[in-house]
Amino acid sequence: MASDRDFLGKGWRFPVALNLTGGVSTSQLEENVRESMFVILGTAPGERVHRPDFGCRIHDLIFAPNNDVTAARAEYYCKEAIYKFEPRIDEVNCVALPSKDEPNRLDIRITYTIAGKSDKKNLVYPFYLLKAEGEGA
Repeated sequence: MASDRDFLGKGWRFPVALNLTGGVSTSQLEENVRESMFVILGTAPGERVHRPDFGCRIHDLIFAPNNDVTAARAEYYCKEAIYKFEPRIDEVNCVALPSKDEPNRLDIRITYTIAGKSDKKNLVYPFYLLKAEGEGA
């Protein structure tokens, strides 16, 4: 009997790991969607040979200063990539803020709703910017 959540799928866990029996560990349903979003955000366009458009343009910001403009672009790029590559998501909201702990990290708070569901899920994606030459340690 098919469940109304079966469309969420099942796949290899990210990062790939072995289970207790020595096989490939898997994830399913909402956890599979969450892991898929980390794969999308962690992949720069052009990294995948057979899918050169797959990924998130946030990686274009690696040398950008950690300011409001960079945060706004990061929010836009994350939202764009999730809508484009994760069809199981209905609504996405992204808010990027400089980290209080690390001056070269943006914490991107993503709130999303899975298609056909009403409960909101969230995750935080840390994005590290490289220090410009001449910046302090």
